[in-house]
Amino acid sequence: MGISRITNQEEKRRRVFTCGDYKKSTMIKKLLKQVAGIDIAQKKIDVSLGWMDHEANTEVYSYKAFNNNEKGFAAFLLWVKKNTQTDVQLRFVMEATGVYHEALAYHLSTRAYTVSIVMPNKITNFFRTLEVKTITDKTMSEAIALFGLEKKLDSWVPPQKVYRELRQITRERDQLIGERTMNKNQLHAEQTEAYPNKKTVERIMARIVMLNKQIREIKAEVTEINDNDAELSATTKLITTIPGVGLLTAVIVLAETDGFSLIHNKRQLTSYAGLDVKEKESGTSVKCKPRISKRGNKHLRKAMHLPALAAIRHTERYKATFTTIVNRTGIKMKGTVAVQRKLLEMIYTIYTTKKPFDTEYLQKETRRQQELKDAKKKENSPEELFPIQADI
Repeated sequence: MGISRITNQEEKRRRVFTCGDYKKSTMIKKLLKQVAGIDIAQKKIDVSLGWMDHEANTEVYSYKAFNNNEKGFAAFLLWVKKNTQTDVQLRFVMEATGVYHEALAYHLSTRAYTVSIVMPNKITNFFRTLEVKTITDKTMSEAIALFGLEKKLDSWVPPQKVYRELRQITRERDQLIGERTMNKNQLHAEQTEAYPNKKTVERIMARIVMLNKQIREIKAEVTEINDNDAELSATTKLITTIPGVGLLTAVIVLAETDGFSLIHNKRQLTSYAGLDVKEKESGTSVKCKPRISKRGNKHLRKAMHLPALAAIRHTERYKATFTTIVNRTGIKMKGTVAVQRKLLEMIYTIYTTKKPFDTEYLQKETRRQQELKDAKKKENSPEELFPIQADI
């Protein structure tokens, strides 16, 4: 059962396209787009093919499932080649399903195919608009195909090797720190019992020692990777001139954004990090408090928390921002989040301008603006407009 948005939907859904039927039906149609919608699980991939013609009609015409491995990928590409037109670009659209989609994405990218990876919540919201009650892997792949046909999607670009490695080990470090915190809490609970078990305490302490060792190893790896890459080292050196931002923070931001390769402005960056403000108002009855969306990369938000606290303590510029917001709202966390956002935007500015952080920038800018005002005022003064001529 396919999914279509064009007229006579029920009739269209009952039609079964074979390879020959597809070739014959599209001979009289001028196709604008072709999409392969892919729903990915651990062991298999479900694929639906769809097209959009010159009248903007869409149709999902074929479906098949394959194994999620190299052998399955080869069979998948062979099937796609037989059931699509070679003179119209084909886009492969898939959900970002944990890590299960990565193998296929890299497989397609290395063969110069156009790939788009979409967040699952976007597909879920789009699926609700189709009014399809049956939710299976097949219907989800059909929905993904239609999503790719109806939306303008960005092409996925594989991350650079250095950023991919840094992202892996910095995320591993984050997991280890979480495990260490959990073990420290367990140790505290065990030691404060009336009759703590000595062997249990020793085992917990041994785990904490092991986790500390692994965290130090990862920190050394990050430093080594940074030092061995001249371009990365120069970039992190500039970024770490920002108060509160150290090497680890700079590396995490670069790794999570792939060196800002797909970031075009500050607004896009804050949205990607989930630090953009979300508001909800309707008439006079609904007026929710503004909040950050948190619909973004949680690793970026987490990486900016401690640098923001350090910047508030030691930098007058960010301390003033924090104080202003706290005085207005009475909520310290809002002030902290505002500083997080400003620091992230500053990292992007430093990266794009290739200039170090200037602690006296605001003072210089204020003086420059004042000088411009004074010059403009002088130009418009009566003496300048109507100069007094001496008597001859």
